[in-house]
Amino acid sequence: MKAPLRTKSIGTKVSEEEFAALEECARGADMTLSEWVRAVLLAAPGVELPDDEAALAGRVAVAEVLALRTLLLNLFFRSAKGEAIPEPEMRALIERADAVKGDRARERLEAERSQARKQAGVPAGEPQAEEV
Repeated sequence: MKAPLRTKSIGTKVSEEEFAALEECARGADMTLSEWVRAVLLAAPGVELPDDEAALAGRVAVAEVLALRTLLLNLFFRSAKGEAIPEPEMRALIERADAVKGDRARERLEAERSQARKQAGVPAGEPQAEEV
């Protein structure tokens, strides 16, 4: 799928030292400065982009995979112990996996965003500088 056409820009002034530090962070993430700044800004806490179909499909897929993982781990564990799972218990496992899959997907996605911010060199919880 082709990335959306970017027609808007955001500008800010930085000192020579700040610019050098930003370039170093981008190099460390193996990204161009523009790519790195965009990634950092979009990964900022509280930034919620409009859902497009691909993003929504991705979140649904993560949720379903996590629900299947929960079920399979329970089945494999019981099977390894030589135990059968009665139908009512299996239905309860399915209902529980379905009930928490959205929350678990959101937790996993946020953990990945947090990891991406760390790799991009954005310290967790660091206050943002105000421009004068």
